[in-house]
Amino acid sequence: MQDPYCLRCQPQVMGACIDQMRYAAQVLVREANAVTDNPLVFAAQGEMVSGGNFHAEPVALVADALAVAIAEIGAIAERRVAMLVDTVVSRLPPFLTPEPGLNSGFMIVHVTAASLASENKSLAHPASVDSLPTSANREDHVSMATFAARRLGPMLKNTAHIVAIELLAAAQGIEFLRPLQTSPALERVLRLVRSVSPAMMSDRSLARDIAAVHPRCAAATSRTLPKAASRKSTHCAWHDPCIESRLPP
Repeated sequence: MQDPYCLRCQPQVMGACIDQMRYAAQVLVREANAVTDNPLVFAAQGEMVSGGNFHAEPVALVADALAVAIAEIGAIAERRVAMLVDTVVSRLPPFLTPEPGLNSGFMIVHVTAASLASENKSLAHPASVDSLPTSANREDHVSMATFAARRLGPMLKNTAHIVAIELLAAAQGIEFLRPLQTSPALERVLRLVRSVSPAMMSDRSLARDIAAVHPRCAAATSRTLPKAASRKSTHCAWHDPCIESRLPP
C-alpha cells in the first residue's frame, strides 16, 4: 500500500503554497510602492488624470490566494494528526496513549486541530468576489482588500496551532518506538519539544503544551516566509528583478 497523500504529496502541496507566497510578496511590494492618489497630478506636464490605483484588486486577489495556501497547510497537517491517533494506520497505541481504555490521549487535541482547520476553510472563502455598491453607485465595485488581508492574521494563528499539535503528536509517537532513533535533525527537534512539553503517559490538559510549542512554530514560519518570498520559483515566469531587489533577505 502506498502512503496517504498527506505524506506522499507533502512536497507538492507545500511547494504550491510557497509559490503562492512568493507571488503574493512580489505583488504586495509592487503595490506598496505604487501611487494610489486620485486624481494623479503631473505638474511637469500640466496634466491631471483621474485614476483607480486605489481599488486594491491586486492586493485582494493575492490575499485570497494566501488565505487558500494558509488553509491548505493547516488542512494537510490535520490529516497527519489524524493518521497518528488512528492505531490502524499508525500502528501506535490508540490516540497515542499507553492506556487507551483509561485515557483519551491525543483524541481531544485532534478535535481541536480539526476545528481550527474547518474554521480556516470558512475564512478562506475569497473576499474579492463580494462587493456591495455604495456612494450612489459611484463605488459600485470594490475589492474588499482590507478584509481579505485582515483575516489572514487569525488564519495564521490557527494554522500555527495545528502545526504545534502535529509536532506534539509526532513527538509522542516517537516515544512508543524507543529505543529506536529518528534522524539527527528530528532528534534535535524532539529535544526542543521535550524542553517545554514532557511526554504524556496519562491524561492531562495539553493547552499549556500547545501554547509553549505554538510560538516556536509561529517564529519558524515568520523566518521562513520572507526567505521563501525572496527565492525565485523554478517554474514561474513572472519575476521582476526590480521588485525582487526590494524583497527582504
